[in-house]
Amino acid sequence: MRVAEYIRRALDRLLGSRHATIDTIEPGAIVVAPRKPIDLHDEAAITEVLDLAARVGAVLLDSGTGAVDTADQVQFVTGVYGLDDVDVDVTFNRVLICARRGSTLPPITAVRTVYYRSLDFTRLAETDRLIRLIRNRALSAASAHRIVDSIVAARHPYPYWMSTVAWGVMAYGIVVFLGVGRLIGLTAFVTSVVIILVNRRLNRIGTPMFFQQMVGGFLAVIPAALMFQLFSATDIRAYPSQIIAAGIVVLLAGLSLVGAVQDAITGAPLTGTARLTEVLILTGGVLVGVALAVRFVGLFDIMLPPLSSIARFAPSDLPTRIVGGAIVAGGFALASYAERRAIPAAIMAGALGAGVQGSISLIVHAPLMSYAIAAVLVGLLGGLAARRSLTPPLVIGIAGITPMLPGLTLYRGMYQLLNNDGGTGGIDMASAFGIGCALAAGVTLGEFAARRLRRPKLPPVLHNISQLRRP
Repeated sequence: MRVAEYIRRALDRLLGSRHATIDTIEPGAIVVAPRKPIDLHDEAAITEVLDLAARVGAVLLDSGTGAVDTADQVQFVTGVYGLDDVDVDVTFNRVLICARRGSTLPPITAVRTVYYRSLDFTRLAETDRLIRLIRNRALSAASAHRIVDSIVAARHPYPYWMSTVAWGVMAYGIVVFLGVGRLIGLTAFVTSVVIILVNRRLNRIGTPMFFQQMVGGFLAVIPAALMFQLFSATDIRAYPSQIIAAGIVVLLAGLSLVGAVQDAITGAPLTGTARLTEVLILTGGVLVGVALAVRFVGLFDIMLPPLSSIARFAPSDLPTRIVGGAIVAGGFALASYAERRAIPAAIMAGALGAGVQGSISLIVHAPLMSYAIAAVLVGLLGGLAARRSLTPPLVIGIAGITPMLPGLTLYRGMYQLLNNDGGTGGIDMASAFGIGCALAAGVTLGEFAARRLRRPKLPPVLHNISQLRRP
């Protein structure tokens, strides 16, 4: 028996008969027509379907889903309700759908614009389930509209204080991941909680995201500098760089780096470029804030220690690194309002990514390769978890790579640039950018592999509801 066939059968036994939502809506995989086609003269019915599909697409785009996956799911929803001749255009913040009605009738268009990004993975999971319901139960357009209304209007599943504490737990996990003691971890915890509270207040008064990131970067430095100055004359070793790195990762975790790289890879270069530009600008805001804070504390003769290199960890540090990765991923999933049943999978993904990356680094010093391989496995885990209807793969993928975000490398590069070492600083900045791209591309490849390992065996056309598979 061939190895590929053995793996396929093993996955069949492991995953049962369920399929990820995206598996069954890829172009050409399945065309569902549970009810007769819409009368092309019925503008009200067509508009109702287009508006429903556009709203679903807006929620997906708002949650960080790639443009191509969003367009596929939007087109699938319109096809379910009998609209086949439809053009879908998904860009950085807009979903446009145009239904053609032949050569004698004018087309009908629906547009939805996404004005802000939100980290609510429960909303993403509920939208994923809605698409499953439309696919499997031939849900009416009116009922689907009511469900979308409830999804958009619903409050977060956890109170704000729990999300805020989760961001602090995530920062504590980053310090554990970097192999530093509890005192530094508690300082990072408090610092991150303060950053989130201040930025949440700034967001409520309409402050642009760039300045929120800048304020967050500034606040990440002040406690680290004060702690370093306080313990400089004692035997207690303070690690301000790790505290600052934890704050940087907390601020970077919510950015759509995975979506940007995924769009660029899968055939949406304009949206990918726009998202990548946003990521770079907001990352620049963090670095500007950190740089201002470093200069500010220097006015009070507080000079942060140089960070010329990052020491390689020993094999004995690998268990601690795995625990730190699990804490970071779990904290991020909780802070992003992931469903309770998704949090264990996110913790597993974080531990897997940290363990694989650390193990490879112990064998060979090839940072990009180790991060990329770890991200591929995280993306594969996310795709397989989606087969069990656990959660959309995006949730697990982003949570799993969060511990590996290059916060410390970014800080080191910025510190070198501030101290007129442009060569080393530029190399570190380029290294951080390469690591980020390797993580995002690896997750994308892992999810792609999960989709191809076991293709859904469904008939090409389902003509009536009785043929639809029940969950």
